[in-house]
Formats: sequence, C-alpha cells, structure tokens
Amino acid sequence: MRRRHIDDLGRLAFHAVIAAALAFLLLPIAVAVVMSFDGRSFMGPFPPPSLSLQWYDKLFRNDYFLDGFKTSLVLAILATLVATTVGLAAAVALDRYAFRGKEALGAFFLSPLIVPEVVIGFALVMLFGILDITDGFTRLVGGHILISVPYTIRTALASLVGIRRSLTEAALTLGANERQAFRDITLPLAKTGLMSGAVFALAFSFDDVPTSLFLYDLDSYTLPIALLGTMRASFNLTMAAGAVLLLGFTVAWILLLHRLVGLERIVGQGIYRN
Repeated sequence: MRRRHIDDLGRLAFHAVIAAALAFLLLPIAVAVVMSFDGRSFMGPFPPPSLSLQWYDKLFRNDYFLDGFKTSLVLAILATLVATTVGLAAAVALDRYAFRGKEALGAFFLSPLIVPEVVIGFALVMLFGILDITDGFTRLVGGHILISVPYTIRTALASLVGIRRSLTEAALTLGANERQAFRDITLPLAKTGLMSGAVFALAFSFDDVPTSLFLYDLDSYTLPIALLGTMRASFNLTMAAGAVLLLGFTVAWILLLHRLVGLERIVGQGIYRN
C-alpha cells in the first residue's frame, strides 16, 4: 500500500508539473490574443469589457507594420531555402566523409546554437562594416541564414544517420552513379529531417529579434523590430494584434505542412522511417 501511495503521489506531482508548465507557456499567449480584441481605445485591466477588431484594423492600415511583415516573410523564405541547402550539404559531408578536423568543423557549424544572438549580431555588424555592406536587407539575409543553418544541419544529420549505407551501395551496384544514388535514394529518405529543419529555420527567422536588431536599417526591418520600435514610442494594443499575427503565421505554416506532408511524417516517426 505504501508503494502505491508513493506511486500515486509521484504521478500527481508529474501531472501537476506538466499542467504548470503548460499554463506558464499558454496563459500569456491567451491573454495577448484576448487583449488584441479589446474594444476599448486604451489598454485597461483584463479581461476587456467588450470585443472589437479595431486593433487589427489599425494594424493592417499601418504601412510601417505591413512593410515589416513583408520583409519578415521574404527574409524567412530566403533564409530557409539557403539554410536548408547549406545544411544538407554540410550534413552529407559530416556524415559520409572522414577528414582531419571533422569534429571541429561540426562544432563550428553548430556554434550559433551556443553563442548568444546578441554577440552574433554585434559580430556581424562589425564584419559587414569591414566588408562595406550597408544594405539592410542583405545584412538581414546573411544574419538569418547564419542563425538558421545549425537547425537544418542538426535535423539533416539525424535523418542521414538512419539511412543504411547498403541502400546507396546497392544503387551503385545496379548501375547508378553517386549523383543518381543521392537523388533517388538518400534525398527521399532524408526528407523528414529536411522538412523539420525547414520548419525550425523559418520559425526562428520569422520571429528573430536579437540578431535583426543589429542589422536592419530604415528601409529593411522585420515585423518584430517594428513592434519593438512601436512599444518604445507608444504602448498600445496594436502590438498585441501584431503578436497574434506572428502567432497565426506560425500556426498556418504548421497546418500547411500537416496538409501537404503530415506532421507525423515530420516529427512523429523518428529518424529510421521515411
């Protein structure tokens, strides 16, 4: 009986921790969503006495926010495409070839996961200054690729680990060259990891603030930067509507992937299935 009571208490504590973690993560989002529909003309106590779409109307009538959203969208797509391509190439080199300094090269590729983004942003703005690159969008693309590549490399490596070498060897034995074997065997089997990396890359690029804060200019800025600048000037619930727009974009991206590919194929089947 004593063991059963201990087990019950352990399960209760486990569920309590999970519930507390979910509440900690979801309650701020829920508050922001509800406040974005506040019918008052000012930011007042929660909950709002009436609901309205006025803040969304102001958001979509504000060219400053719309330009930031367009820049964020184009930037995230470009960074994701380049980071996925670079990540796949780097993962193949790290997984299939043995050379001196392989471990150091792998650590170098993954170092942006460890180095604070503020340090990365400051280092990049110094580098771009030395190279005389003053265009804000070009600097943003370079910075977002840098912070996105580690995720694509990591997920691509995870997929390549699950692909047996005998499959590629069999294709070579049957007359395919290395390029054909990679295109017809390795790439389809690694698509789960590539899609996962693309999801992470796009999400981190679209929501990034610390790196973008050092690289943007007056003509090229992202939506998070626009929201941050507005918060410093005048704190109103247009920012809540903008935050919900960012959240909605991420949810729409996930739903689109689920529709086209299936989330279970991206994150739910492990690295040994395609």
